[in-house]
Amino acid sequence: MKRFYREVSLAEAEGGWRVLLDGRGIKTAGGRAQIVPTRALAAALSEEWAAQGEEVDPARFILRDLADYAIDIAGPERGRTIPALLRYAETDTLCYRAEPDEALYARQSEVWEPLLTFAEARWDVHFERMSGVIHQPQPAATLGRLEQVLMAEDDFTLAALNTLASLAASLVIGLAALAPDADAEALWNAANLEEDWQAELWGKDAEAAARREWRLGQFKAALHFAWLARG
Repeated sequence: MKRFYREVSLAEAEGGWRVLLDGRGIKTAGGRAQIVPTRALAAALSEEWAAQGEEVDPARFILRDLADYAIDIAGPERGRTIPALLRYAETDTLCYRAEPDEALYARQSEVWEPLLTFAEARWDVHFERMSGVIHQPQPAATLGRLEQVLMAEDDFTLAALNTLASLAASLVIGLAALAPDADAEALWNAANLEEDWQAELWGKDAEAAARREWRLGQFKAALHFAWLARG
C-alpha cells in the first residue's frame, strides 16, 4: 500500500492522546478511535508512522498492533483475555523440568527456580513443579490469585502481557518483565533455556538463531509498549 499521508502529529483527546495523519485521528483495526493513555506512547506510535517510506509496510507497526489489541480486544473482551492469559500459568514452561538425574535439570533449577520462588513470594501462591511434559494442573488457589493480579492490570498492560507470555510460554516471565528493573535479555534467555541447551549440544542453526532474534525483538517491543503505556 502506498503512503497516503504527509504529516504525522499528536493531539490530546478525551482519555489520553492520539496520532493524527494530516490532521485526522487514527482508528484501530476494529474502527475505534486509537486513543492511548500517555503522550510517550502516542509519540512512539507517531514515530512508526513517520518512519514509513513510500510504501507502507504493516510489519513495521508493532506498537500500533499492540494498541489496537488493547482497545479492540483486551478492553471489550476482558472476560476472554484474562482466562487466555491464565492458560500460560496453567502450563507455565518454568514448571516443566527434565528428570532430576539429567544435566538439563540442574540448569533449569538454577535459572528457573529463582523466578518461580520470587513469584510465589510476591503473590503468596504455589506452583507445582514436574518432570516430563505430561500436563499436571496448578492449584486452583494459585490460578485464582493470578486472575486477581491480571484483573488489576489495565487494558494496555494486558495487551503487552498477551505478547510477552505467549512468546515466553510463561505467565511468570511475562509478569516479571513488567517490573521496573526487569532484565529483558535475561528473561528471554530463561524462556529459551531448553532451545539454547540443544544448541549447545548440537550446534546452532542459522534459521533458528534468526527466528530467536526476531522473537526477542517482539518481546522487547511489547515490554517497551507496556512501559510507555504506564508512563
